[in-house]
Amino acid sequence: MTVTADADADARMMRIGEVARGAGVSVRAVRYYEQQGLLVAERSPSGQRLYRQDAIALVRFFQQMYAAGLTSRRIGELMPCWDSGHTDAEQRAMLRTERERIQAKIDTLRTALAHLDEVIAVTDTHP
Repeated sequence: MTVTADADADARMMRIGEVARGAGVSVRAVRYYEQQGLLVAERSPSGQRLYRQDAIALVRFFQQMYAAGLTSRRIGELMPCWDSGHTDAEQRAMLRTERERIQAKIDTLRTALAHLDEVIAVTDTHP
């Protein structure tokens, strides 16, 4: 009976290549997230890395947070919030600080985009 339960558990787990393909990243990136302590892999009897079904969503989340300028350490601080859905006052303050930083970055990019649109509009009238 235990063997069947383990086999069922392994069937629900994904190999590293499946996670990488599903998230649109390299296998090396998945290994990096594991090295940073952001992603946890179990090992099959043959030593292959096996990940939970939510690993693809997690890797996509990591990619978004890196793109927004967060460090591995900061993303690691977010993980308890992701896992439990609950935060303490310090975590909420950190989340708000990161949100404000990202919003400021978005505002700056919107301004740059508007300026580019102006240049495009001017250059479109002059062949």
